[in-house]
Amino acid sequence: MSDKNEAARVGKLSKFKTLNPSDKRRYVTDLLFNNAMFIIIAIAIIYIAIRVPAFLSLSSVVNIISLTAARMPIALGIAGAIVLTGTDISAGRCVGLTACVAASLLQITGYSKKMFPDLDPLPLWSVLLIVMAIGAVVGLVNGFFVAKFKLHPFIVTLSTQLILFGSVLMYLMIGSNNGQTLSGLDSSYTDFVRGTLFKIGTVAVPNYVLYSAILTAIIWVIWNKTEFGKNMFAVGSNEEAANVSGVNVFRTIILVFVLAGIMYGITGFIEGARIASCSANTGLNYESDAIAACVIGGVSFVGGTGKISGIVTGVFLLQIIFVGLNFLSVSANMLYIIKGLIILVACAIDMRKYLARK
Repeated sequence: MSDKNEAARVGKLSKFKTLNPSDKRRYVTDLLFNNAMFIIIAIAIIYIAIRVPAFLSLSSVVNIISLTAARMPIALGIAGAIVLTGTDISAGRCVGLTACVAASLLQITGYSKKMFPDLDPLPLWSVLLIVMAIGAVVGLVNGFFVAKFKLHPFIVTLSTQLILFGSVLMYLMIGSNNGQTLSGLDSSYTDFVRGTLFKIGTVAVPNYVLYSAILTAIIWVIWNKTEFGKNMFAVGSNEEAANVSGVNVFRTIILVFVLAGIMYGITGFIEGARIASCSANTGLNYESDAIAACVIGGVSFVGGTGKISGIVTGVFLLQIIFVGLNFLSVSANMLYIIKGLIILVACAIDMRKYLARK
């Protein structure tokens, strides 16, 4: 522990000792309430580990890390929209569309159900650029309507969510595909995404864990070391004040959503190979998981607040819970209820912190 952190800890402890009993109780109550989500998750993890010891096995831990890596790009994208006091509920459908596009362009030659029979698998880099471009266009549309017409991001992204879902349904009807699931992917694609990065004992860690880590580092630099990152937090904190200070609010909002769209495209590229079977339901409700992870990780809906480390923590904790619930054989239907409760409680805690600061 650094001298600075130690001094801060000692200072807080000294301040606590000077409080009267009533203020001490209030301080402890606030501390418990503000960290309630982490406390609940910690209790749940301990309970699951006791009930099902295999939950803490090496293969289970690697699976949690892999799932965290797969969902990290979409969470990083949505986090930017939340920093602007908005959200993006089109993210999951964007992931679904880009996953289907990537899968259709990278099916093996000669596959009986190939969507484009006369098309050989394209180079991986070109397909990645295509899906990133699709995501960027979606983000551009979202950002333009939010920035230009001052529409709430929920309304804008609800509209694009429907448009994207209709688009993927129509895309899957091309040729003789007739809406069928896309599979039969070229090995160059699946090996690039799902190939073994390294092994821990006999458990393989997939390549996309590394790709996700690199993306996370890039977004950290963008958020913390660039003028765009500073402008994003300024607009999220107070749009009018940022505008008066010379920040190009219109451009900043658009760039935030374009960057988010690129992250969705990358998520779709990874997801297409990861699940190796893409359909119209690919990406369904991915945005709800990402939003829950961001809020757990401290990205505030009141705007201007958020850290990459918090997002990583939020995604990781959420995947721990989901994997743990699967070990307890909790039904998929109940998972929806649990996700909704997590978002509701996390947002309530976030708003309480905001009101306390005011």
